[in-house]
Amino acid sequence: MSYQNFTREIARINDLLCAANLLTWDARVMMPPGGVGSRAHQLATLTDLARGLATGEAMARTIDAARAELQDAAADDPRVKAVAVASGGIAVLSRIPAGLLLEAAELKTKGQAVWAKARAENAFAAFAPLLTRTVAIQREIAEAIGYDDHPYDAMVAGFEPGMTWRRLQALYADLKTGLLPLLETALAAPRPRTDFLERRFPIPEQKRFARAVAERMGYDFSRGRLDDTVHPFETSFTREDVRITSRFDERWLPGGLFAVWHEAGHGMYEQGIDPAFSRSAFTTDFVNLYAVGGASFGMHESQSRLWENRVGRTRRFWELHYGELRDVFPDQLADVSAEEFWRAVNVSQPSLIRVEADETTYDLHIISRSEIEAALIVGDVAVEDLPALWAEKVKASLGLDVPSDRLGVLQDVHWSSGMIGSFPTYTLGNVMAGQLFETALDAPGVSQGIDQGDYAPLKTWLTDNVHRFGRSLTPDEILVRATGRGLDVSPYLRHLTAKVGAMHNG
Repeated sequence: MSYQNFTREIARINDLLCAANLLTWDARVMMPPGGVGSRAHQLATLTDLARGLATGEAMARTIDAARAELQDAAADDPRVKAVAVASGGIAVLSRIPAGLLLEAAELKTKGQAVWAKARAENAFAAFAPLLTRTVAIQREIAEAIGYDDHPYDAMVAGFEPGMTWRRLQALYADLKTGLLPLLETALAAPRPRTDFLERRFPIPEQKRFARAVAERMGYDFSRGRLDDTVHPFETSFTREDVRITSRFDERWLPGGLFAVWHEAGHGMYEQGIDPAFSRSAFTTDFVNLYAVGGASFGMHESQSRLWENRVGRTRRFWELHYGELRDVFPDQLADVSAEEFWRAVNVSQPSLIRVEADETTYDLHIISRSEIEAALIVGDVAVEDLPALWAEKVKASLGLDVPSDRLGVLQDVHWSSGMIGSFPTYTLGNVMAGQLFETALDAPGVSQGIDQGDYAPLKTWLTDNVHRFGRSLTPDEILVRATGRGLDVSPYLRHLTAKVGAMHNG
């Protein structure tokens, strides 16, 4: 009975956080601009209520009673793990002053609105004061949480438990060693034609095709929906209501398509969580006060990057589905073959926009952002210096000049909502996706299914080995169970090596 009381109390907190997710989704998709101020207060209220329930004496007694009831249960009993996960998350949350969290929650909604306007107007100066306060709050949160080596560790661990800046730097070094020669090879090869990607592709037709493919991949629209936004994202309220968004451009076909399949990967993760874990401690990220079912942000990104890149950008995918796309856009693609289209959406070319970067350059964007964030949190760089530092990093890593704030420091939404420390999870997701996909291909029916355009076997394998566990296992536990080893960059680099070879050697 004590454990049942525990799950009931956690479910109450989760309901509050799901309501906050819904208000956040509305703010980024539907809400009129005039609603920003009141919505910020509403979200702050829900955050404060959730924190109060989680860190109060009643919850402490509930956890103690549940722990006592389970004292003879096995260490790997899901109930024991649920209590341990909740207790650990609440302990970290308790170290963050309530007033600080309240201000952060209120600033998040205001920040997204200010950022969106500043981005549209190419005016970083209009966003800088709010970002300055956001960074200051996150520094205080890092100090409150505590860290062993670097303040950035506290930020990253909030999104990827156990990850540190030192470990990330080692991973980034390994990636650069493998990536840079591949990029050099790709850039030295003749460039495939890409002119047709910038023809006029009406957005309703783009959306219809992208949606049909997402459904074929396995995203369940009876438990989800697709909407437009400034910066694509996925959010869930329960496993029965998981929503995705995209940003379509009439003059750039790949952007909206791949964003939908990326977010559908996130959505399938949330939809695939075992109901046994869907209303327990395993659906609440206490540190971030966020209702999410995935093991970590990195593991979540592994699913989105897997469907976007390991399925959606393959030659076989476009051999199978290009005819459908050409039927949607017969005039625009009349002179384009499936092979030409595949090469165009995989061309290795340094670009300014992260979400539109190819696989060989994508992680260079993440490495630069991680370095900037680490410098911000430790105080080595001031907010007003960010545009210049951003331009310097882009020039050094990608060889490009940044022509505007909109195409530079203002392109990502993350800092506006205080998500400092989340960028590394994209590269961690790429690495995890490499391991998981390589292993999945050896499972019965997966390779054959992909070759025939039947993605159900792959989705089933991912559900069985990743999705269903929710937060009941750590990312490393999932990787070890599924692939036999912890985080390993080798499969990812093997994939990129093979891809560059296929692109430029026939």
